[in-house]
Amino acid sequence: MTNALMKVLDQTFAHPSGKLGEFGGKLMAKMNAPIEEQVVALAQPAANETVLVIGPGPGVGLFAAGSRAAHAIGVDPSETMLTEARQRCAALIADGRVELRHGTANATGQPDQSVDLVISVNNVHFWEDRAAAFAELARVLRPGGRLVVSITRWMLPVTDHELVGEAESAGFSDVRASLQRYSGLTATALQLTARVDA
Repeated sequence: MTNALMKVLDQTFAHPSGKLGEFGGKLMAKMNAPIEEQVVALAQPAANETVLVIGPGPGVGLFAAGSRAAHAIGVDPSETMLTEARQRCAALIADGRVELRHGTANATGQPDQSVDLVISVNNVHFWEDRAAAFAELARVLRPGGRLVVSITRWMLPVTDHELVGEAESAGFSDVRASLQRYSGLTATALQLTARVDA
């Protein structure tokens, strides 16, 4: 790919910014919505739990999580996406059920053992250091806390087995990977679930 095309893709999807980022956000909201809503339903955030959503983008999954949980925190490195998520989740933010912060999977800004559930949809391939990110997510989860990661299979730069190994090396237990097909999507997604021992 040419450098110009790589720059366009980066500004649209990897590090959304400006008009390209706004367009990317609209596209992500439409294409990722079925996956995000079904992943949140599968994760089953309880009414008394705190959920951390990594890379919420335009906020579809964050809205779904915030509608179910006591509190949902979205962490995203893109100011463009944070703005879109704020607009989509405005009512839940006003109610104190959703908050948004600048951050990444590697640096969430969350205190130790402060969340019950971490959800990540279609952004593992953007994590700068997956091993460090898994360690960070294990750090912020309370004992017994859960991790649910979903990524369109062809986007994942490693094998399923390698991803499971990275999660286990970070201290997660009961790590499982399965292939899922979500409604409205033709691509297969890899779904990884894990937990922190109580």
